[in-house]
Amino acid sequence: MIEQQGNPSETASGHLSFASRMASKAGIFILNTLSRLPLSLLYFFAGFIYILIYYVLGYRKKVVRENLKNAFPDKKPNELKQIEKAYFRHLSRIIVEIFKMRTITPKELGERVRFKNIDLIRAYLDQDQSIMLCSPHYGNWEWSVMALGLQVKNHIYTIYKPLNNNIFDRWFYQMRNRYGNTMVPMRNTLRAIKSSENETTIFCFANDQAPPKEESHYWVDFLNQPTSFHLGVEKIAQKTKRPVFYASMKSIRKGYYEMEFIPISLHPEEALPKEITHSYAEKLQSTLIEEPPYWLWSHKRWKHKPDPSLVQPLQ
Repeated sequence: MIEQQGNPSETASGHLSFASRMASKAGIFILNTLSRLPLSLLYFFAGFIYILIYYVLGYRKKVVRENLKNAFPDKKPNELKQIEKAYFRHLSRIIVEIFKMRTITPKELGERVRFKNIDLIRAYLDQDQSIMLCSPHYGNWEWSVMALGLQVKNHIYTIYKPLNNNIFDRWFYQMRNRYGNTMVPMRNTLRAIKSSENETTIFCFANDQAPPKEESHYWVDFLNQPTSFHLGVEKIAQKTKRPVFYASMKSIRKGYYEMEFIPISLHPEEALPKEITHSYAEKLQSTLIEEPPYWLWSHKRWKHKPDPSLVQPLQ
């Protein structure tokens, strides 16, 4: 989050057995069938998904619980429990909203994802100025990029990490590409930027998940714990002189979201080293403190530990 840089079946690693291929295709058939149901009915099913992943399977409950406890040490146990349950309810809804991406109409998507200040980025695009968006895994990050494709005429490239299952990766690829976006595997980012340098584009980066240990070069005190952030977005912005915006998403009510674009750096070539990454981390932290349940807390975000002397404070 559409033409991909390379065949989707080749971007995901690993080879599937015959049984896995058949099971994957059967699963996709079921998901495509479910996608034709109205969201009101899918949200009814989301209630059962919540019971399954939270009470029966306990999906990454330990990870979520530890992440929340460390991120909000001042909150009481009952407050953390409320956030934990709210997160899993939200995750259950996100699952069915992803199913719906296959068939959701432009009209319904436009009603469910509203843009508070779309004219801000249109003004840059209308002046043939390409931009970059930092869009974390918050709210429904999948819908946000799809909906943005309905709002601008310019090409949107979304950087993503391919799934290991190439059959499901191709299915996701086709859904995400429905409204004029191009999915770009992370390893092809620079190639996509180079190949599109003569057109006015939007490049979208998540940039909120844990980078590989060997790429953990910038550490901040994020949510009360040392946290590493990729510096790639900053380096690309400074080299290409593209303004960088934080894509803030709020959950208005079940199934309805609002997007707002907040400048991170309008002149990245003038920014100090690591200033753009630092500002992004500050904005993301403010979002999570304000409304914690809507981030991807089941991700193992804090699996690497730094030298304490490397950690920079956030405001």
